[in-house]
Amino acid sequence: MASPSARPHPQVTTSAPAGTARGLGICLCRHCRTREVLDRIGDKWSVDVISVLGVDSRRFTELLRIVEGISQRMLTVTVRGLERDGIVTRTVHPVVPPRVDYALTPMGRTLLDTIRSLRRWAHEHAAHIDAARERYDRANR
Repeated sequence: MASPSARPHPQVTTSAPAGTARGLGICLCRHCRTREVLDRIGDKWSVDVISVLGVDSRRFTELLRIVEGISQRMLTVTVRGLERDGIVTRTVHPVVPPRVDYALTPMGRTLLDTIRSLRRWAHEHAAHIDAARERYDRANR
């Protein structure tokens, strides 16, 4: 039996009715690997870590200080996941005490424009979202 990731991928066309996954021209099926990838790169901490590493490589303690609110455990989980997925590299320097640097891989660097665009959009629209939430909350009390 084939693994879930080896299942045939449904053909995505624009000939299906508008509003369906096929009509959107993208795959929204439950077997699509894009969900798994988006879960990794779209989570709260990965976006911040990728953003910081997009400026320069960093030591673990620097990342911990710069990424406000992240715990040591969550940073460890995040960088390990990003490293496993080939987005971040981890370099251990043979010194005492040990020094570990994290940097984006070439593939990880390809995410920077997208992440920066999303952050810019969020910054530009935060006030509009706040106003919409207030209107919604007033209307739905």
